[in-house]
Amino acid sequence: MIEPFTSTVPEAELEALRLRLRATRWPEAETDPSQGVALGELQELCAYWCDGYDWRRCEARLEQIGQFKTEIDGLGIYFLHARSPRAEAFPLILTHGWPGSVIEFLKALQPLTDAGFHCVVPSLPGYGFSAKPAAPGWGVERIARAWATLMARLGYDRYGALGSDWGTSVSASLGQQDPQHVAGIHLLPPLVPLAGTRVAGREQRADEAGYSMQQRTRPQTIGYSLTDSPAGLAAWITEKVGSWTDPRSEITRDAMLDNIMLYWLPRAGASSARLYWESLSDVDRWLEGPLEKRDIVGAPAGCSIFPYELQRPSRVEAEQRFTDIRYWNEAELGGHFAAWEQPELFTSQVTAFFGLVR
Repeated sequence: MIEPFTSTVPEAELEALRLRLRATRWPEAETDPSQGVALGELQELCAYWCDGYDWRRCEARLEQIGQFKTEIDGLGIYFLHARSPRAEAFPLILTHGWPGSVIEFLKALQPLTDAGFHCVVPSLPGYGFSAKPAAPGWGVERIARAWATLMARLGYDRYGALGSDWGTSVSASLGQQDPQHVAGIHLLPPLVPLAGTRVAGREQRADEAGYSMQQRTRPQTIGYSLTDSPAGLAAWITEKVGSWTDPRSEITRDAMLDNIMLYWLPRAGASSARLYWESLSDVDRWLEGPLEKRDIVGAPAGCSIFPYELQRPSRVEAEQRFTDIRYWNEAELGGHFAAWEQPELFTSQVTAFFGLVR
């Protein structure tokens, strides 16, 4: 059963957030910019969150798109469903990752529906308004199975899958598990081992990887802080969004806080981090090798590589794992959150790939 969902929260909950923000215990300023989010920058964001930000605006936008919830494999899954007015529209399931949410696709939904796509945008289990798993086992493969059930439940017999961050891995697994219904998978970017000298940049990326190790090994421990402190949650998320975004792109302060609210309101700090505990060992294998037979993906694939993306493999490298690449594009703008940063460019690439396989 699929039921309408509303994201309206009581005003008392919003006021409680403001009280917490006003009562933040701030540390002293950093002694070097490399130490993390600058004190002044975070204080400014939190002051706006407290006194200038309007969650009701975001609520209205989500209501306008269409919000729903359904139970799959014992877990409540929240999703947006934006339908195209075009009779020949093609269904597409779009999957976010961490530290994103359904918010990162909002600016792209109108261009995508105008281009002839019915867009299904679920929140990962433990993220946003989806329910939190109460036991281990909700890794990438199980999520992909749930997405196949969701698309079947919506009546979509043939569809495409697209994802970034965790959504890349979920989409790849969906292509493996539901080949009779998945027309193609669009990966931003494909996760594959990099050869030889192309691994050299990993020393630089190691400075950015502390969050990943924490969430992979002790998601519950960091979850207490992320659930209790809005300032701490904002720092944890904005650091990564900022460093993974093309500086030529614009993610507005309101959009950033909309995204953070989908972690704050449902208290998703620990539950979202657990996906690293569940599946990051698989991601390590896909990035470092050696690949195993189960890692090979034969579904028709489109690959988009953005200049500020974390992984930027060559097509030859990608073909080690994805054996039927139909579309390859290396964009001039954009980063890890392509739909959020460059929605028109993102839409053009989605349209180009699925035009080949739909």
